[in-house]
Amino acid sequence: MRAAVQEWNAAGGPPPFVSLVAGLDAANPFVGPEALERTTGARFRVRVGANESAFGMSPRARAVAAGALDRLSWYGDPENHDLRADLAAYHGVDGGQVLVGAGIDDLLALLVRAFAAGGGRAVMPHGSYATFAYHAATFGVALDTVPYRADDHVDLAAMAAQARASETTRRRNLSGDGNGGATVVYLANPDNPSGTWQPEAAVRRFLAELPDHCIVALDEAYIDYAPTAPARELLTGDARVVTMRTFSKAHGMAGARVAYAVGDARVCAGLDRLRLQFGVSRVAQEAARAALADQAFVADVARRVAAGRDAYHEVGRALGLPTVPSATNFVCFDLGSRARAEAVMAALLGRGVFVRKPPAPPLDRCIRLGVGTEAERDIVAAELRRALDVLTELPGDG
Repeated sequence: MRAAVQEWNAAGGPPPFVSLVAGLDAANPFVGPEALERTTGARFRVRVGANESAFGMSPRARAVAAGALDRLSWYGDPENHDLRADLAAYHGVDGGQVLVGAGIDDLLALLVRAFAAGGGRAVMPHGSYATFAYHAATFGVALDTVPYRADDHVDLAAMAAQARASETTRRRNLSGDGNGGATVVYLANPDNPSGTWQPEAAVRRFLAELPDHCIVALDEAYIDYAPTAPARELLTGDARVVTMRTFSKAHGMAGARVAYAVGDARVCAGLDRLRLQFGVSRVAQEAARAALADQAFVADVARRVAAGRDAYHEVGRALGLPTVPSATNFVCFDLGSRARAEAVMAALLGRGVFVRKPPAPPLDRCIRLGVGTEAERDIVAAELRRALDVLTELPGDG
C-alpha cells in the first residue's frame, strides 16, 4: 500500500482508493431518460420506461407539499416521527417496527450493509431489480443469482435451495463468536422486471424453507397493483422479513424519494444506526403523510393501471406479441429473442418513446412498457406497430 501511495503522490494524484472501490467497474444500475436525451439531443414524446406513475400524485398530497415549501429552509425531522407514526397506525404495528428511507434503494443499502457487508453472501433472482446487485457489489458482498422459471416467475424453490447452500457454506467457514455475515435474500413481489406475482401462500412456503439466519428483503414497491386483498397484507410475525414499500409508484411521488420498511423492531433499530438522519426532506415527509391518508386516490390509480394493462394485453394480441401476466404498472411484450427485443427497443427510442427491457434471460426476449395514460398508450401502440418493421431486417426474420 505504501508503494502505491508513493507512486500516486509522485504522479501528483490523490491517494489510492481502498481495494473494494479500486476493483469495481463503473456502474449505474439504470440509464435515465435524461441521459439518453442528452446523448441524442432530442426529447422523448412518451416516457414509459421507468415504471413511474402516469397519473400524478394525490391532490391532497400536492397541496400539502406546496404548503411545505414555505418551510423548505428548515431541515426535515431527522426521526421522521410523524410519518412513522402514521405508517405504524396504518399497518397496525408498533412505531419501532417502521423505518423511513430515501426510497427503497436507500433501505436496500442499509440492509445489505447491516447484514452482509465485507464478505457476506446474498441471493436474488438473476436479472431482478438491479439496484440490489449494485449494493451487493459496492459493499463487498458475494451474490448468488437464480434463474427465473420458464413461466417468467421467480423460482422460489430454487431461491430457497440456493440460500440453504449459501448458509451451509457460511457455517462451514464461520469463525469467532458466530456473528459473521448472514445470508441476505432479495425478493420483489410483485416482481420487477417480469411483473409476475407470487400469492401469499407461496411466499410463506418460501420463508419456511429458508435458513434461520437469512434476512429477507421483501420489496413490495408494486403492492398496490397486486391482484387480491389478502395477499396485499404485510407479512408480519417473522423476524427475518423486512418488508419495503414506497411512495414512488401508485402514490405518484417518485421524485420525492420516500419509502419505508416494516420489520422486527430489533432489526429496524439496527438499521436506524446506519441511516442517513436527514435523508428524507421535510416536503417529502409531509407529502407522504397526506398521500397515505388518501387511499381513495391510490385505489383509483390501481383501477386505471389495471385497465391500462388490459389494453396493453389487447395490443399484444393484435400485434401477435405474447405478453407476460402482470401485477404491476408495466407489461412485458415477448419479442421472441434478445436480438429482436433490442432492435424493437432501439426503434422505439429512436421514435421518441422511452422504454426499457429486462437484462437477463429468459426475460431478455421482452421489452417492458409502463402503463401510461390512455393518450400515451395510443402513441405507444402506434409506435410499437411501426417499430416491428425493423424485425424484417434481422437475420431469419424475413
